[in-house]
Amino acid sequence: MRPLFFAFTTTVLLLAPSLANADQRPNIVFFLSDDHRADVLGCAGHPVVKTPNIDHLAARGERFENAFVTTSICAASRATLFTGLFERTHGYTFGKPPISAAHVSDSYPAQLKAAGYRTGFVGKFGVKVEGDQLAINEMFDSFVTVGRGQQGVGESTQHFTDIAGDKAIEFVATNAADKPFCLSVSFNAAHAQDGDKTNHYPHPATESELYADIKMPRPELDGGVHFDSQPEFLRDSMNRDRYFWRWDTPEKYDRNMRHYFRMLSAMDRNVGRVMEQLNKQGLTDNTVIVFMGDNGYYMGERGFAGKWSHYEQSLRVPLIVCDPRIDEGAGKVNENIALNLDIAPTLLDLAGVDIPARFQGRSLADQNDGVTRRGFFCEHRMQNDRIPKWEGYRGTRYVYANYYEQESGGELLHDLKEDPNQLTNLVDDPEYNKRLIEMRARTEELSKQYFKARSERVE
Repeated sequence: MRPLFFAFTTTVLLLAPSLANADQRPNIVFFLSDDHRADVLGCAGHPVVKTPNIDHLAARGERFENAFVTTSICAASRATLFTGLFERTHGYTFGKPPISAAHVSDSYPAQLKAAGYRTGFVGKFGVKVEGDQLAINEMFDSFVTVGRGQQGVGESTQHFTDIAGDKAIEFVATNAADKPFCLSVSFNAAHAQDGDKTNHYPHPATESELYADIKMPRPELDGGVHFDSQPEFLRDSMNRDRYFWRWDTPEKYDRNMRHYFRMLSAMDRNVGRVMEQLNKQGLTDNTVIVFMGDNGYYMGERGFAGKWSHYEQSLRVPLIVCDPRIDEGAGKVNENIALNLDIAPTLLDLAGVDIPARFQGRSLADQNDGVTRRGFFCEHRMQNDRIPKWEGYRGTRYVYANYYEQESGGELLHDLKEDPNQLTNLVDDPEYNKRLIEMRARTEELSKQYFKARSERVE
């Protein structure tokens, strides 16, 4: 079987070859955080939040500095993570029919299970699948959901993040020594408790003293003129509604930001607990760990909260791949574009499992073909009167978004080189007219292509 390669910006590293003998294939642990954008990690340079265990993964592996989701909402993004398909193709988000049986069969857990892996899931599933329990059984040998409301087991008051950690450890501890596994741990942290405006970001007591004496940094694009310059359909949207839930007063901002960071630190502590269990069982050297966020997050930028829209804070997410079988290049930062679309093909490639032909992402365990992604299609199509739908294209320099249901002013174009904070809309600038036409055409082309793929079945 061919060897696998990870493509770095400055070097290419050969991974250990996939072996026919199942007991020598790598174990895989995929950690997923919720409402967690790219810069809110210690290893990404955040000045406050403490994430030492995730930082350790980055120090031993590779951090993707330009990682994005193609749809910034948990339901559609998680469907993309499982299926390797755009929302336009898998068709799933809130209010839509379940992920089809065909896409379930192609999903990375179903493919790995069929290839002899023991597959497990812990935490927030976040999607619906056609066939319900039959589909779950096709994907997972062990399936344990942990909801945000689940803060107690029996008479205990254990936090849901710690429960997820316990269940993940239990899965690793009970795995047969001669069988490779893939464990997906999808934390609810650091999603807000939307129904509780007082305790909006509930965190475990273990983290209750963290950040107590640290002044919370205000966002770089802190409301005011940055909000006033937004088109009306964004100023009057759920991005603004939830701002008043979380960030609108200095006292609320300070309290909620501190608690949000505590939730992330609690998640990091549980990542460390799972890593410790792997080490205890002698599995560290043959377990690939992937960490990613399910979508970005506005923490007051532009006077917004939530995600859903086209700006960098909404689309950018953390992504780390730690493969202990690589002897060189630990601590590298990869500047190439990586997507949530790439997770499913990457996990299959690491396990030596054939990647389904209809996958639209590409494995990060690249075959050294020299092809660099120059941009990607992105979208948000959920039906909600308070969230404007849009589609667009995010390139290495230019970003285009078309909020296509707006009567006017729905197109935006940004030049990231000249305007990295996306403060200026260049749609009406004649100097950028050619670029606008190109980006508009590219978006329309890909939108049609990925919608057409929804009805195609590649055998």
